[in-house]
Amino acid sequence: ICAYKNVKQHHQENLFKLDTHRFENGRGKSPYDPKLLTTSLLLVDGELYSGTAADFMGRDFAIYRTLGHHHPVRTEQHDSRWLNEPKFIGTYLIPESDNPEDDKIFFFFRENAIDGEHSGKATHARIGQICKNDFGGHRSLVNKWTTFLKARLICSVPSPNGIDTHFDELQDVYLMSTKDPKNPIIYAVFTTSSNIFKGSAVCIYSMADVRRVFLGPFAHREGPNYQWVPFQGRVPYPRPGTCPSKTFGGFDSTKDLPDDVITFARSHPAMYNPVFPINNRPVIIKTDVDYQFTQIVVDRVEAEDGQYDVMFIGTDAGTVLKVVSIPKETWRDLEEVLLEEMSVFREPTAITAIELSTKQQQLYIGSAIGVSQLPLHRCDVYGKACAECCLARDPYCAWDGFSCSRYFPTAKRRTRRQDIRNGDPLTQCSDLQHHDDLNGLEYLEEKIIYGVENSSTFLECSPKSQRALIYWQFQKQNNKRKDEIKLDERFIRTDQGLLLRSLQKKDSGIYYCQAVEHGFMQTLLKVTLEVIDTEHLEELLHKEDDGEGSKSKESPGSMSQNQKVWYRDFMQLINHPNLNTMDEFCEQVWKRERKQRRQRPANAQMNANKWKHIQENKKGRNRRTHEVERAPRSV
Repeated sequence: ICAYKNVKQHHQENLFKLDTHRFENGRGKSPYDPKLLTTSLLLVDGELYSGTAADFMGRDFAIYRTLGHHHPVRTEQHDSRWLNEPKFIGTYLIPESDNPEDDKIFFFFRENAIDGEHSGKATHARIGQICKNDFGGHRSLVNKWTTFLKARLICSVPSPNGIDTHFDELQDVYLMSTKDPKNPIIYAVFTTSSNIFKGSAVCIYSMADVRRVFLGPFAHREGPNYQWVPFQGRVPYPRPGTCPSKTFGGFDSTKDLPDDVITFARSHPAMYNPVFPINNRPVIIKTDVDYQFTQIVVDRVEAEDGQYDVMFIGTDAGTVLKVVSIPKETWRDLEEVLLEEMSVFREPTAITAIELSTKQQQLYIGSAIGVSQLPLHRCDVYGKACAECCLARDPYCAWDGFSCSRYFPTAKRRTRRQDIRNGDPLTQCSDLQHHDDLNGLEYLEEKIIYGVENSSTFLECSPKSQRALIYWQFQKQNNKRKDEIKLDERFIRTDQGLLLRSLQKKDSGIYYCQAVEHGFMQTLLKVTLEVIDTEHLEELLHKEDDGEGSKSKESPGSMSQNQKVWYRDFMQLINHPNLNTMDEFCEQVWKRERKQRRQRPANAQMNANKWKHIQENKKGRNRRTHEVERAPRSV
């Protein structure tokens, strides 16, 4: 059952009320099963176009037109050449010419491949079209579409051996409006139907390519054992799929079409040629992640050096990817830059809907557990320097002389800096800041860490940008020369930092973590590493045991109490011949803890200072236990 809702202003209050006087039969408008993928479009004239299942069992799939002043029209029933178990994704009205009589409704869906179209069971993505003024045939195809055509959407990665990797599971479609309403840009999200690997992709299509396919050869098949081939015979006039209008002349209604046109349209609803994406390949591919794309919206943003399309892509893990398309040599040659990856919900859940509000500058995300709101731009996350803001290449953001903030095309400020196409901070920021500030030294993070000879340590450093390359430099103490670290079996670079194995005394010095992006080098981290040899360590521990270690914290070569206790336990682990596993070592530590707890003083009149000293030692051991649990894993 379907009904109407009133959504309007009533006495200065928002009115959202169900109209109980206008119930209607929901068949052909909505499925019986809410889990079925369906789509619909309600036009201004009151006509409802929907792709749904009409029966209770969910087997009679059809594209309907209901409501309005005309008789309902649908696709041919139980004919796999028309629809073969489709999953409907989206519906859009796209003008064909300046004459409204040529307007067409386009349906996006995925369905099982037609017999003979693919060996075995496969899924194909489709785009289908019908004329808005299609009222069915007169003697044949009565109350059925006479202008319905469909074509396959290809989104694949070409390989050198000629076998493409196809993304066939169409998930979502977004039409980006242009200055010409007849030629929007089609953004489509795909996933794989393969059992071998999981992956997602985004492909972009032009309406010119879509129309070229619908004007091409029809798919034809002689018998059940033949493959589909392009139709080589005579195509009746007017060509099936052409809307009756004054543009092409001769016919005022589909009911006036000749019988041979109706017969041909009934048996040839599919086109032979597929629609290929711009540049014949996806603009985004993700195959090495544990999530898949589900939804997409696109915002066209005005920047200092032109217009850019920013994509917001939802995933089945509850995250949103913010990606910008940047032209290289030509508009068809695009570079995709990942700006942000944002977690939307507290629990990982599939994103099922995304809506974009350019007026509110907000993104609205829907899922099974709730709705969330995100701003389109978060310029403050790109750092506090002009170089970082420029390297981000976010069309929403620019350096205003003080911070990375929202870019407004109408604002006129001499200090505003933005370079989306190249992301070159040397040309954008060098006249605003000192060179040291430009290289990030003003905001440089500095650390001092200790390592034990023959053990290992890890220097953690991750760049803010996923496009940056990390380089490590080493500077010996009391030496101004910096040398790039050569990776070998002792120095191992990972995505999270640098692992130093089997430390030697010569490894003591200063380590610089530097990020390189677009030829610009920025120092992210400065680490001073002090490698302590075992003889010096035992000497310090011996002094502590003899009561000679109570020196000032500023004394050269001295160690804090926690460091000495930690290193004593650490040396016990690496030198003890009978403790071969972490569990054995931890068991020794906990035995000592239990023994100390049993030695609780019985004399209530015990000296208060001595009791306080014992309690502090216990706290130190508790902290030390957690530290030791982590440290030996890197040995």
